[in-house]
Amino acid sequence: MQESFSRRRLVGPEEMRRLTQRSDLAGALQLGSHLAAIAMAVWLHALAMGTWWVLATGAVLGVLINFLYAGQHELSHATVFRTRKLNEVFGRLFGFVLLFPRDFDQVMHFAHHRHTQDWERDGELVREPYTLTTYLLWLSGITYWRNRVAGLIRRARGIVVEPYIKPTDEAMIVRESRLHLLGYALIAVVSVALGTWAAVTFWLLPMLLTKPVHQLQNTIEHLGLSHEPDILNNTRSTRTNAVMRWLCWQMPYHTAHHTFPAVPFWKLRELNDRIEAQAGPVHRMGWIEFQVEVIGKLMAKDESQYPMDEVWVLPRAGGRSLRVPAE
Repeated sequence: MQESFSRRRLVGPEEMRRLTQRSDLAGALQLGSHLAAIAMAVWLHALAMGTWWVLATGAVLGVLINFLYAGQHELSHATVFRTRKLNEVFGRLFGFVLLFPRDFDQVMHFAHHRHTQDWERDGELVREPYTLTTYLLWLSGITYWRNRVAGLIRRARGIVVEPYIKPTDEAMIVRESRLHLLGYALIAVVSVALGTWAAVTFWLLPMLLTKPVHQLQNTIEHLGLSHEPDILNNTRSTRTNAVMRWLCWQMPYHTAHHTFPAVPFWKLRELNDRIEAQAGPVHRMGWIEFQVEVIGKLMAKDESQYPMDEVWVLPRAGGRSLRVPAE
């Protein structure tokens, strides 16, 4: 990971050893509560069929499913469970549900951590700079799902074009894509054979239609920040409430996560407090506040026209660019 500050000034070795300790119990509580909430939403959605309440229950169900990606993200970091195999097993299950294969996501996401905000090497930044139109399409989920499905099919055909995927990983990524498509085809065949729309009603349709809610978190984490290799300047945390922090698996403490990715999600608040005590407040905005600001900026000019080494989306009250001097 590139950085222009010393992490040792933020957290010492002894404290870091304590912060990076995993817990099967803590992981099970978070994962279990999320799955229990989905099960309850499925039950309510079934009861609501034939009434207008189905719109509300479908929305809740879809949001809960989409935010399973917060869990998949943590499982990829192997910080959910102390038992490493559990991280892989549940990571693959979540990836299947989300149409986002685990190995592919892990390779892309680790490139994102190693080269955050580097246009050429950041796995989550391999895109053209946003215009207002392309941003709104991404925020809506339309181009998100198009890219996910088209990319999955392309890689299953053996065509790998992503620059962050090493040649040694290509066979693994292709095989995983093919297994996913085989699994989805099997679900489709069984659904047709049984004459059931359950997969569409309780999974695909709610997930596809509520993606914009999940995009509120996805877009706030780095957009409008500096492209220099300084985590305190190129990463943003989210101002939100306890329920949303639970739903996001504590990823609103995003600056803390990027600073020390090995720290489990349930310790990120403590880590964030430690970082801010040493370096001052990190960049932080609320979901709606951020969207108002970034849309206003993109109405004025395209992303490519803003300075690459400056923060250009800040709270209305203003903000400052922070850095811990290197030793």
